Amino acid sequence: MARTFHHVDLKLITPRFDSKLTDLVIDLDYLRKKRIEGTTPYIIFLQLKGIFHFLESLGSARIEGNRTTVAEFIETQLEHKLKKEENILEIENMDKAMDFIDSSIKNSIPIDHAFIRELHKLTVKDLSFPPHGEGDRTPGVYRQGSISISGSNHVPPEAVRVQDYMDELIAFINQKDPFKYDLIKAAIAHHRFVWIHPFSNGNGRTVRLFTYAMLVKQEFHVEQGNRIINPTAIFCGDRDKYNQLLSFADSGKEESILNWCEYVLSGLKQEIEKIDKLTEYDYLKKEILLPTIIYSLERENITELESKILKKTVEKRIIQASDINEFFPNKSPQEISRQINRLKDKKMLQPESQGARKYVIKFGNNVLLRGIIKFLGEKGFLPVKD
Repeated sequence: MARTFHHVDLKLITPRFDSKLTDLVIDLDYLRKKRIEGTTPYIIFLQLKGIFHFLESLGSARIEGNRTTVAEFIETQLEHKLKKEENILEIENMDKAMDFIDSSIKNSIPIDHAFIRELHKLTVKDLSFPPHGEGDRTPGVYRQGSISISGSNHVPPEAVRVQDYMDELIAFINQKDPFKYDLIKAAIAHHRFVWIHPFSNGNGRTVRLFTYAMLVKQEFHVEQGNRIINPTAIFCGDRDKYNQLLSFADSGKEESILNWCEYVLSGLKQEIEKIDKLTEYDYLKKEILLPTIIYSLERENITELESKILKKTVEKRIIQASDINEFFPNKSPQEISRQINRLKDKKMLQPESQGARKYVIKFGNNVLLRGIIKFLGEKGFLPVKD
């Protein structure tokens, strides 16, 4: 028998006071208000944010079948190729879309039709059309035909109803409800977007960006001083569970919707608590940064002298030329400055602030990245595994 579309109302659901979901709402509201008070310098923490963003983009693309490994993606970034393979371009599109979200929410741009359409445009930009690629013939345009969801029994609404359902969804996320419902609304909206499937292709990648935007708007965001830097990694770790719980929620039954919300909020809390470790510099230094320098030296990605300067930088957090005099006996200050400039050119040191002559380690776009990823993975921080 042919499957048919069944309407389900979009509504806010209130969990029981004694439920795990209520506990999660309370815990996450506390974490949202709690500012970053760790010892990791903010400029270093922002580098970690950048790494987690591209890992999240990779994980989101892999949910949709992209087979790029973490190692392959890292090497592509280090090679700085002008022309990228399509699987890499798909991941970079999502990373750029996350930057768009950060700047847009910071500038108080609303999450509306134009915003969502722009997310979709960025997601599918320059990608080949199905079945050969993950692009879309009509970027940023709601679909004009019927669509099916691979691996799901749900039949999305007919194209003529997409605009109305999206109007309803946007009104839902922007309506003024008590703050305690923010995260429940974000989880419900994620499912509803997938339920509508508003675009011809790229819906999965777009909805995860859409959810990131909602969380940023709710101030789960590094720029406001909060801890979350990798919010939708919760969807990347177990693709089957993610799709299964989405499918259960398609029934519209309150219990299934609440189970979906609990899954989303539980994963979000775990991600925040995991990232908290990286705000403590002693942990970051001992478990990630110093091992990275040793690993890079062993692989001959850096020289012995470079490793000494980088270790000194990590130990002191911030260095200036006088801090590395010991490595240059009988050398002039000019020679020391030249060595610092070499490391700046290799993007291994960066000024503490613009124009400053004090420096911190830099690791997001150079050979140190290999070690950073290795040790983040060993400590369980990666949202995806090869």
